[in-house]
Amino acid sequence: MSDRTTVDPAAIDLRIKQHLDTVFTDDWQVRQLSQQFRRNGYVKLRELIPEDLKAEVKAEVFRLLDLHSRRIDILMKETGETPRKMSTVSQVAIAKDSTLIPAVYDSTSLTGFLSVLAREPVVPCPWDEEKYVIIRQEKRGDTHGWHWGDFSFTLIWIIEAPAMEFGGSLQCIPHTDWNKADPKLHEHLAKYPISTYPHVSGDLYFLRSDTTLHRTIELTEDKTRIILNTCWSDEQGTRKAATHETMEAMFT
Repeated sequence: MSDRTTVDPAAIDLRIKQHLDTVFTDDWQVRQLSQQFRRNGYVKLRELIPEDLKAEVKAEVFRLLDLHSRRIDILMKETGETPRKMSTVSQVAIAKDSTLIPAVYDSTSLTGFLSVLAREPVVPCPWDEEKYVIIRQEKRGDTHGWHWGDFSFTLIWIIEAPAMEFGGSLQCIPHTDWNKADPKLHEHLAKYPISTYPHVSGDLYFLRSDTTLHRTIELTEDKTRIILNTCWSDEQGTRKAATHETMEAMFT
C-alpha cells in the first residue's frame, strides 16, 4: 500500500497565499530578498511556507523515500566528472504516489511570489521529470558534486540537515555559464569566489540554478541530508532546446 492521500490543490494554494499575505507585508523586505537573489543567485526563505504545510511535506518525503529511493554513485562528464553519491526519488515516482507535492508545485501563489523575487515570470518546467525530485545523502562522502541546472529556478526544501561540521552545506558561484561539451569546472573554481551557505532542517532557499555553479560539501560522517528539489523555468527556457543528461542519469 502506498498510503496515497488525495489533497485539494486549490486548498493548498489558498493556504500558501494566506501565509504569504501575512508574512511578507513589508515591500522593503521583499525588495531586499529580490536583490539578494539577483546578486547572489541565492536567497534563504525559511518563512516562505507555513510550518504546518512544511510538516506535511516532510512526512510525504519520508513516505516516498521508503517507497521509491534508489542509490546512485556516479560521475558526470558534463560537469567535469563531478560525483553524485546519494539516494534519489524521481518525478515519475512522486507524481504516481503523491498529490501533495504536485499541488504545492502548481500553486500560483507560490510561483507568483517567486516571480516577484526573480523580477521575471517563474513558469512550469517544460520537462516534467525535473519539476520535483527527492535527494537523500546519508553516508560519509555523499555529495551532489559541482553542477548547474538545466532550468532557471530551483526552490530547495531542507527536509533534514546535519550539523554544519558534518558537511552538507551549499556552495555557489553565481553568474556563470554551463557549456556541457567543455564545462571548464576548475577554471571557474580558480577564478571566482565561492560562497558557502549552511542550512538547518526546515529551511528553504531559492536558487538561480542555470547560471549558478553549485554543489553540496561532502558528508564527513554517516549523517543525513534530505531535500525536496522543485524546479521551474523562465519564459525563454520553455522555448529553448535542452538536453537532460545529468537528470536522466540520476533519476531514470
